[in-house]
Amino acid sequence: MSVKLFDSELKVMDVLWRTGDRTAREIAVILGEETGWNTNTTYTVIKKCIAKGAVQRSEPGFLCHALISKREVQAAETEALIGKLFDGSPDLLFASLLDSKKLTGEQLERLRHLVTAMEKEHRS
Repeated sequence: MSVKLFDSELKVMDVLWRTGDRTAREIAVILGEETGWNTNTTYTVIKKCIAKGAVQRSEPGFLCHALISKREVQAAETEALIGKLFDGSPDLLFASLLDSKKLTGEQLERLRHLVTAMEKEHRS
């Protein structure tokens, strides 16, 4: 994914990822309740998402459809973070997470399972 989304654009995308295709009006209502945005703000951000190729608009009713998945955005943002703050090294990111000591026992256990699953996948 070569699309860089700003926080405001991610709010629009999050609505589409959570709820599926919505009209611009429906997105405006949801974001009005969640963030306090007015309708004009929401429409402006939706138009930016359309211009970036993240959202497709169709008729009737200014129906919005996400063209990129949340997983794609997460992967791209993770790559950017690793490149920017961890010299391109995922293991340094992982070490930083472990060093933060803010992980619960349950979170650590999930990480162990992920690492084990990845080890098995690489052996296959």
